[in-house]
Amino acid sequence: MNDSFQKHSSSWVSFSYISFGAAAFMLALGLWMMPLDLWGKGYLAMGILMLVQTTVNMTKTLRDNSESEKLIRKIEDAKTEKLLVKFNRDSDD
Repeated sequence: MNDSFQKHSSSWVSFSYISFGAAAFMLALGLWMMPLDLWGKGYLAMGILMLVQTTVNMTKTLRDNSESEKLIRKIEDAKTEKLLVKFNRDSDD
């Protein structure tokens, strides 16, 4: 059983980085130009940073769980295959 993983193209990766950078820049510019006191801007900036951080953490956690389930399934498949091979050898005798 060989699982092949398709990597993202370099243009997609570049697009993702550029999109994130553009969004962060526009958000920072909008926050800077917003007619609020410094404490209000600071509060919004902390909220935005925490939202980005928790989004990254959540996506990493979901991917890690998915990868561990794949590994567990591979281990279970290998154990089942080993039992079937042993059963077939025993029944041939």
